[in-house]
Amino acid sequence: MRTLENALRRVGFVHVAGVDEVGRGCLAGPVVAAAVVLHPDRPIPGVCDSKLVPAIQRERLYDRILKSAAAWSVAAVDPTEIDRINIHQASLQAMQHAVMALAPLPDIVLVDAFRIPNLPMAQRAVLHGDRRCSAIAAASIVAKVTRDRQMLELHGRDPRYGFDRHKGYATAEHLIAVARFGYSDVHRRSFRPPTLFDTID
Repeated sequence: MRTLENALRRVGFVHVAGVDEVGRGCLAGPVVAAAVVLHPDRPIPGVCDSKLVPAIQRERLYDRILKSAAAWSVAAVDPTEIDRINIHQASLQAMQHAVMALAPLPDIVLVDAFRIPNLPMAQRAVLHGDRRCSAIAAASIVAKVTRDRQMLELHGRDPRYGFDRHKGYATAEHLIAVARFGYSDVHRRSFRPPTLFDTID
């Protein structure tokens, strides 16, 4: 998975960042993006798409990434802003903020599927990047663990919705809770939740 990053380093790009976001399809909670520059001499075995890694292993990899990476950062956009600008723009904004918070700034940015507007450095959109590029996979793990921890905090404040289990996604349990209690302050009001019949189909 480091082939693309290594190829870019060979042609002169020193700091190669991977960027990814999580929480795009949720009914509640923020969208969170991470940017990671992996150190070329500190490989991290097991780094792959966060969706393919069990939660316990994600936590271990998260710690290793933060200790071994040359640079990393996270950024989030909250539900109120998501409702104001829409989820696509919020995802791009979170990724742009994560990249610009890196120190030093990267020479090139590899992004999972999208191009990020208003970046002052080169970038490349990589289709299925979280499965093809180590830096993007590392970013997906950092973003996922960060957001999951935030959802656990939200669950602690209001346990009615079960955020500790579904992390804000539109599960049957979540939809039942929304039907019973209505939206909370951390729900995205611009999202039309599916019906229970949609989830069964």
